[in-house]
Amino acid sequence: MKKVLVIDDSPEIRLIIEETLGMFGFSTVSAEDGETGVSLARRESPDLIICDVNMPKMDGFETLTKLREVEATASIPFMFLSGAVDRPQIRRGMEMGADDYLTKPFTPSELLAAVNARLEKQKEIQRQSEKKLDELRGKMTLALPHELRTPLNGIMGLANILMEDHTSLAPEDIFENAKFIHDSALRLHRLIENFLAYAQIELMSKDPGSLMASAAASVTRADLTAVEATHEAAERHGRGADVEINLARGSVAAIQDNFKKIVEELVDNAFKFSNRGTPVRIVGALEGQRYVVHITNLGRGMTPQQIGSVAPHVQFEREKFEQQGAGLGLIIAKRLTELNGGTFVIQSTPNVETTVTISFPARPTA
Repeated sequence: MKKVLVIDDSPEIRLIIEETLGMFGFSTVSAEDGETGVSLARRESPDLIICDVNMPKMDGFETLTKLREVEATASIPFMFLSGAVDRPQIRRGMEMGADDYLTKPFTPSELLAAVNARLEKQKEIQRQSEKKLDELRGKMTLALPHELRTPLNGIMGLANILMEDHTSLAPEDIFENAKFIHDSALRLHRLIENFLAYAQIELMSKDPGSLMASAAASVTRADLTAVEATHEAAERHGRGADVEINLARGSVAAIQDNFKKIVEELVDNAFKFSNRGTPVRIVGALEGQRYVVHITNLGRGMTPQQIGSVAPHVQFEREKFEQQGAGLGLIIAKRLTELNGGTFVIQSTPNVETTVTISFPARPTA
């Protein structure tokens, strides 16, 4: 049985809604003002909230704001009750996050149709969310075991050889095995770091305003930070000779660690999906009031459909191309760019060229 919370200072309106919905199998709870309604919503967890706009103590807008501030009530569908002359108020309410509105006076059939439509839409949203979650689980199930086991098996196997045969191995063999263990450990460390980074990004996405405020107050040397990130990625892939850097001097409004991570992940992807011996170009310059960085590779590329499907743990054509990683680098770069107030654009021609362009508000460089 679906539960509906009715918030209205008019006892008559509350009674009409309760009796109408009760006749069609709904459970209802009611409140005479917004303050009481917010408390009831947190305690009762209704499936839908119907709220009047004009009420004493706390009006409908403030009630909606209070409900959206708390995770437990933030996603509950919210419907405004309003007089026909209150359309500007309704527009304001919809901009604040209301899901629908019902104009007074209303007939029982209009009330029932509005409630059913809103609940059905919420049901469809939940279905889509569950579908995406199932897809994500499937991608993680395919990618994670392989990515975790491969370097770990190498570490364990070679460490076992060193322990068993250390007295008979030549120094160069010991060094070669130790180097492989070290490289495998770095791969595993990077994988774990990216999982932690993505989890942190998801937490920050719940309150993007605070991070954007920190980014806006930051001044990061874009050219120096991008050079450092590029060389670190090139060293990991052993492709220092393929790097072409042309970065104009300039600073951006972005958190330095975030900016470095963005460039590092994009350059890492450029190496990962292009052949050794082909160039990876990093070009940056001031364009108006923004500092723009283009990262280009002449590799596999992406189709428009793939560009539109960038998401966590998505690896395109993994069954066709062997690739390391858990499919987090691109989405980490995209999310961090957006959370720092930047823009993120991918342009690609499959099997020809791919360019990822990021831009941030420019800041004076000391």
